[in-house]
Amino acid sequence: MWVPRALSIAGSAARGGAGIQADLKTFQEMGVFGLSSVTGIVAYHPYTNQNVFPIELSAIEAQIYTALRDVGVDAIKTGMLYTKENISHVAKWIEEADTTNVVVDPVMVGKMDTPLLKDDAINTLKTKLIPLATIITPNMPEAALLLKSNQQLTTVDDLKLAAIELKKLGSKYVLVKGGRLKGPAVDVLYDGEKLHILEAQRIDTIHTNGAGCSYSAAITALLAKGKPVQEAVKEAKMFITAAIRHSITFKRGVGPPDFAAYHRYGELGVKESIIEFQKQEY
Repeated sequence: MWVPRALSIAGSAARGGAGIQADLKTFQEMGVFGLSSVTGIVAYHPYTNQNVFPIELSAIEAQIYTALRDVGVDAIKTGMLYTKENISHVAKWIEEADTTNVVVDPVMVGKMDTPLLKDDAINTLKTKLIPLATIITPNMPEAALLLKSNQQLTTVDDLKLAAIELKKLGSKYVLVKGGRLKGPAVDVLYDGEKLHILEAQRIDTIHTNGAGCSYSAAITALLAKGKPVQEAVKEAKMFITAAIRHSITFKRGVGPPDFAAYHRYGELGVKESIIEFQKQEY
């Protein structure tokens, strides 16, 4: 029996709510067989205070090679890659993979303010990996860093401008996530011609650890199943809204969304408005 397959190349989160763990749980919930290549481990050492433990490059390559050779993939997602060497090699392996569905989540800083991308790797991400992407999914701080902007995004108009500018880096689509805005939860999807404004109810909770990982993983899974990008993003937003609505608390820190919530409880839907992009308007 054939099932859609998706590969996540990302970090392992020991708390279980983000990274590879969030991706695999999301893939499973979306009816996709999940594969993984762990690039590093994010956990807090009680004595040294080290919180990122990189995996050596040959081990990352072995995992990707095995997944592609033995299983094959219908979509690939990247998350925490950490170094410019990792990014360069992952870009090369993606070019050799037999899929055009590539979701790049430009993970830079974790929910607990852990640096997840070295400063000297940002340019490599922009020049080597993002041009291969079907869609990139930065949050507001990540979008500002990619644009080398000293000014943070604070409004929906800022998201629109950021999406338009980020499209110039070469991905087919850009999704700028407005999770840190006030008011409704608004994201902006840009395809080079139209701005799609996606709005859902904002859930009053701090427990969103791994929400960005899961959102982009849901997009990846839906692309693996053959959904068009716009449709995949809209359904993925419903998936993560339901997950946040039923989020889980931990004994310490920020908890994760409930990845099973969308299919268990459903979700009300996402309001979409479309703006034809005209250069003079921005």
